[in-house]
Amino acid sequence: MLKYREMTEADNEAVAALVRDNLKQFGLDIPGTVYFDEGLDHLSDFYGRDERRYFVIEDANGTVIGGIGYARFELMADTAELQKLYLADSAKGSGIGYEMIGFIEDKMREAGYKQSYLETHDNLQAAIHIYEKCGYKEIERPKEVVHSAMDRFFVKAL
Repeated sequence: MLKYREMTEADNEAVAALVRDNLKQFGLDIPGTVYFDEGLDHLSDFYGRDERRYFVIEDANGTVIGGIGYARFELMADTAELQKLYLADSAKGSGIGYEMIGFIEDKMREAGYKQSYLETHDNLQAAIHIYEKCGYKEIERPKEVVHSAMDRFFVKAL
């Protein structure tokens, strides 16, 4: 049984490790990715406000096995950016990724957003497959992209 809950300060270390482990597996432990963001070790300081939230997923033992969040995307009206969807290796391939996207899209709608935006990398083919199956459409790279190493960009009407 999976449990979703908002991230707390106590989750910072586990979530940062999850993000870094995943990026390293796909050769994305490079400058221009969240791997080197100063705030990654203190994500709870950033999230937890009306325009941005982050949720962790716990397994039956209370272990954090995943996380997903959103934040206002200033470049597009009424748009939230789907952020930091990561899963532990033990949870991959089980359909949880689809469930997590549905969960966060509901949270975006509750917050009043009309569109979801996300950026990813061509190395993350499994993630891209999930995004496309969930209805995300690829767009041109926005000029103001923060993570310069990201090379694939998607949107979806909520």
